[in-house]
Amino acid sequence: MDYQKQQERAAQFRQLHYDAPLLVLPNVWDAASARIIEQAGFPAIATTSSGVATVLGYSDGQHISRGMLIEALARITRVVDCPVTADIEAGYGDSIEEVLQTVKAVIETGVVGINIEDSLKQQENTLADITYQVELIQALRELANSLGVPFVINARVDVFLLAIGEPESRFEHAVQRANAYLQAGADCVYPIGFLERSTITDLVRAINGPINILGSSPDLPLPVLAQLGVARVSLASRLMLSILGHMRTIARELLEHGTYTSLHAEALSSTEFKALFS
Repeated sequence: MDYQKQQERAAQFRQLHYDAPLLVLPNVWDAASARIIEQAGFPAIATTSSGVATVLGYSDGQHISRGMLIEALARITRVVDCPVTADIEAGYGDSIEEVLQTVKAVIETGVVGINIEDSLKQQENTLADITYQVELIQALRELANSLGVPFVINARVDVFLLAIGEPESRFEHAVQRANAYLQAGADCVYPIGFLERSTITDLVRAINGPINILGSSPDLPLPVLAQLGVARVSLASRLMLSILGHMRTIARELLEHGTYTSLHAEALSSTEFKALFS
């Protein structure tokens, strides 16, 4: 990866969090899916940790090795020209130093942004201590400064996803964490979960920086999220779930009816297929 080009892509990706239109990231899992999204015209690409793990034969939750993650990211950055941000879950490390080693390796692939979770992989439905997470984000920002690559830190807030605490306490808890992460050096925060419109509206007002929202709710299409002031929308594993669901439909039709209707629906042409990597 050309160092100057990586710096430019990082700056470009950061700016996308402030410019109209809304930054939409249909998360990808390999080189082919990345090329499809880039060719469709999206200005940046994000990976899905569950998708990357699935194509390698593992479930989500850091069950693949750090090396497997890095190899997957390198294959993606090799074939696309737009900025790539990586879902690195909780960082593949039990200490800040180990997470920094992960992120250094991620940056060396050409990636210019990361998602970092504040939930613990070692303990189910448990959040990292907020002091630790703040120190981690500060260390990540210092790493970016030392490398001269202004990579984008998207700090995930898992309060809603894991249903931490009583329902009436979750909003203030999420806002507290989100603002602490932004102050520590995060560029964007991601209060992940299937949130209601009123909750998103209140989060946008209470959080002092760009907000990433999990998309795909029929009641909250992209234009509505943009009107609410959301900066960035991710689809997490939803794109892969859709693709695998369509594949299952094809398989069932072949097995039960011996016909090809689903197989040909929305299929790439041979020319388009060859052009993915040409």
